[in-house]
Amino acid sequence: MVREALAALLGLEADIEVVAQVGRGDEVLEAAAAHRPDVALLDIEMPGCSGLDAGAELRGRHSEVPEVKVVILTTFGRPGYLRRAMESGADGFLVKDSPAAELAAAVRRVLGGERVIDPALAAAALAEGASPLTGRERDVLDVAGRGGGNADIAAALHLSHGTVRNYLSTAIRKTGARNRAEAARIAREKGWL
Repeated sequence: MVREALAALLGLEADIEVVAQVGRGDEVLEAAAAHRPDVALLDIEMPGCSGLDAGAELRGRHSEVPEVKVVILTTFGRPGYLRRAMESGADGFLVKDSPAAELAAAVRRVLGGERVIDPALAAAALAEGASPLTGRERDVLDVAGRGGGNADIAAALHLSHGTVRNYLSTAIRKTGARNRAEAARIAREKGWL
């Protein structure tokens, strides 16, 4: 419903045409290849794969549409998400409570070659600093946060049980948590996962 409302609002702009809509992150690359948009507007939380991952695929080396601009629009105004989006090549990052006119203006600015970032979120990201977690620690916490035990994590990530234990221990210490579930929750709240 939100996607359709945003598409309708953007479609009212004389110089913006919505060429495709998808409800899943794993459908973004195929739709972009078929419709060749100038800008892909993605949410972070999408079934199939996150908007962050879909955006990284769009901008990736093997993408059929590496020229597409990526704008992340989300209710999750977390500094960690902003950092991850920018690291993956996103051109913009806005929170959904922005007025529709600001969204349309952001799309135009991104097309003009600018990077557009919600100012309050940018300040929070600078104050927060970078995630202390390594990529592998994030992977391990992500699987653990979905209820996976050490054996599940080891199998999913092709790691030994001892390596999983070490990554979990380090991630728990870095997040200041008491256990893996709390570490995963903290990391998710900060946008590190």
